[in-house]
Amino acid sequence: MKKYNVAILGATGAVGKEFLELIEERNFPFAELKLLASSRSAGKKIDFMGKTYTVEEAKPESFDNVQIALFAGGAASKTLAPEAVKRGAVVIDNSSAFRMDPKVPLVIPEVNPEAIKEHQGIIANPNCSTIIMLMALKPIYDKAKIKRVVVSTYQAVSGAGKEAIDELENQVVAHIQRAPVEANILPGASLPKHYQIAFNLLPQIDVFVDGDYTKEEMKMVHETHKILGDHTIGISPTAVRVPVFRSHSESINLELAEPLSAQEARELLSAFPGVVVEDAPADMVYPMPLLTSGKNDVAVGRIREDKSVPYGLNIWVVGDQIRKGAALNALQIAEYMIGHNLV
Repeated sequence: MKKYNVAILGATGAVGKEFLELIEERNFPFAELKLLASSRSAGKKIDFMGKTYTVEEAKPESFDNVQIALFAGGAASKTLAPEAVKRGAVVIDNSSAFRMDPKVPLVIPEVNPEAIKEHQGIIANPNCSTIIMLMALKPIYDKAKIKRVVVSTYQAVSGAGKEAIDELENQVVAHIQRAPVEANILPGASLPKHYQIAFNLLPQIDVFVDGDYTKEEMKMVHETHKILGDHTIGISPTAVRVPVFRSHSESINLELAEPLSAQEARELLSAFPGVVVEDAPADMVYPMPLLTSGKNDVAVGRIREDKSVPYGLNIWVVGDQIRKGAALNALQIAEYMIGHNLV
């Protein structure tokens, strides 16, 4: 099998580390590997597959002789992605910089792989919450169409970075020790106010935009429309940060255009690649963040008919937002390109 020179931008962060785990786990065909980060992380050593790599500061010339560039996300994408493309690389970007650019495919390989063929050097990874939701919605959409989605997310603190993980840990310890609880990170480090996340819920992820929805919520609306190619679907999201370390959960209510029983939904979801059905209420079997952390599949349970509307359905969806919600999805895009001679 042909091998490719690969660069990982953001190699020292959570998604970058997940890229490395998955490359080894999936036996991804790389020849040379460059690990890139900001200047403050340059010089760090990372042991990977029997070799010690030195993290380099990401610069335009870093992408010389690179065929596949995996961007873990962040502000650097806007400037460095075009530079990587100029040098012949295909960029798979996990930031929001290019998601709504009409020239850039926004891809979940199980949902719309055909869009990959339209790339002009950059392919965007959707928001983690969008990926987790659409993995469950796609087989239902294909069978019965979807008129309306009401989704509430329960998002883990790791979605806000290592500092948010540390803050949750520190707050729990402080509470147990009856010490003052400090809040400096959530809902967002750059925001004027910060609230305790331990033993609490924060109904704000990112900044508020028009209509008092948050940016995170509107990503789910716009990205869903683009990925499915259907702007007629009504979508009402509420995004909530919860005191969970890893894996996002979503409560999703669907109004369908055609009838679909709960059992039919279970069968459709069970047959869909990348989805596992965990739905046995009598035995108290349902998806939970603890059980999905570190797993590749998106888990769906609590599948039941909503009798309050015609053709209504409720589902509960949980997925590891660092794996399928970020690194795995990007690597699957790269694998698809390799398998279809698109790189």
